[in-house]
Amino acid sequence: MTERGDMAGTRPDTQDSDTLIPDVAESRHDEDDRLKHGFVSAVLDAVEDGDTDKARDLVAPLHPADIADLLELTPGDRRGAVAAALGDLVGAEVLSELNDYVRDDLIGALAPEQVAGFAAELDTDDAVAIIEDMEEADQQAVLDALDPADRAAIESALGYPEESAGRLMQRDLVAVPEHMTVGQVIDYLRDNRDLTSDFWEIYVVDALHKPIGYCQLSWILTCPRSVAMADLMKREQTLIPVDMDQEEVALRFQKYALISAAVVDGEGRLVGMITVDDVVHIISEEAGEDILRLSGAGEGDINEPILMTVRARLIWLIVNLGTAMLAASVVGLFEGTIEKFALLAALMGIVSGMGGNAGTQTLAVVVRALATNQLTSSNTLRMIGREFRIAAANGASLGLLIGVGSYILYGRADLSIVFACAILINNMVAGLAGVLIPITLERSNVDPAVSSAVFVTMMTDCCGFFSFLGLATLFLR
Repeated sequence: MTERGDMAGTRPDTQDSDTLIPDVAESRHDEDDRLKHGFVSAVLDAVEDGDTDKARDLVAPLHPADIADLLELTPGDRRGAVAAALGDLVGAEVLSELNDYVRDDLIGALAPEQVAGFAAELDTDDAVAIIEDMEEADQQAVLDALDPADRAAIESALGYPEESAGRLMQRDLVAVPEHMTVGQVIDYLRDNRDLTSDFWEIYVVDALHKPIGYCQLSWILTCPRSVAMADLMKREQTLIPVDMDQEEVALRFQKYALISAAVVDGEGRLVGMITVDDVVHIISEEAGEDILRLSGAGEGDINEPILMTVRARLIWLIVNLGTAMLAASVVGLFEGTIEKFALLAALMGIVSGMGGNAGTQTLAVVVRALATNQLTSSNTLRMIGREFRIAAANGASLGLLIGVGSYILYGRADLSIVFACAILINNMVAGLAGVLIPITLERSNVDPAVSSAVFVTMMTDCCGFFSFLGLATLFLR
């Protein structure tokens, strides 16, 4: 497959294009490197006026990632016209940078032969990203239009689970036997034009094609030609199983500061490599997914179809409705107390709300610790104790502050003591719930980022109402 670096020569020269429309060219990006509204409007106006040459001149100097941003910023009903006007400027690299939903819209308007042409220009992982979500019939049509070698590579990658190292890896790499010398490796790289041009490490393999070490390019460039690869290579290496989840892959790259890593199959043979540029995308995606799951907001993509977003959010809103009704039933148990002391109705929401905030803080810390493998079975008890102590300290501080404040406002010592004690109790419950609920879900093979927030909120609401109204029933006269 053609490497990304090969595409650079096909793009118009940036300086030449900039001289065509200097006023607009100088103001494409804002201080945060985002496309300015004025620039986007200029491109859209040019397309609407039928001036495709002007639109292309404006867009030609942009990086493929910026062209992808331009298409994502274009209203959906005008996106096809803009892509058609830009023509070959919307190439394989641009498609690989696009948001999934926007890319699916554009690909849906292309013939299988066109999609196959784009896929053949990309690394295997990017080609798979383009066609993996297509309908089976369309996907097969694209595969049939590919060259046999490219088709075999993509079909093999599609055979691995979604979000696994097998989907993420590139098959184009450089591997050499250990008996070669540095000079022989350099000659091999120079003489074989079909080798990938984007790599930072060379893998050393044995006769069974199993990786036994690696060499960085800088080592090879600074060593005499006569040095054997077996003497130069580093034997300790981080190998990625082909079925490893992409989130775990990202954690390994982060932990060991990797630039690239070899991917091996079940028998330990080298089948591909993963590079840090792919992992950066994964880290961003996984972090965003966890935050959105905590809120029950679905994927949270602004390009996601409205019906999909409604369905994803409605499910958790219905669950929240059920937990809210449960909390309301707890309040109903103390109906007589509330009738006797109407002030309780105004204050009990503060107790549950403060507990909910405390639980959310703890939950965010624990979910992150689980996601980054900081929280394991070896330090679980320490984590529980730590968060409980934090919750108790915060609860005592807030309880004292609220107790004094309520006494100043209402002049009732008994109410102030009940209020303060309820705040303390609910904060401690929130701290425990924020730790125990995600850990329990994790041990039950349920994603804690998806459903923890609902159960933590239920616990803090129910315990907050019960502790406050229960203490009020016992001690207020």
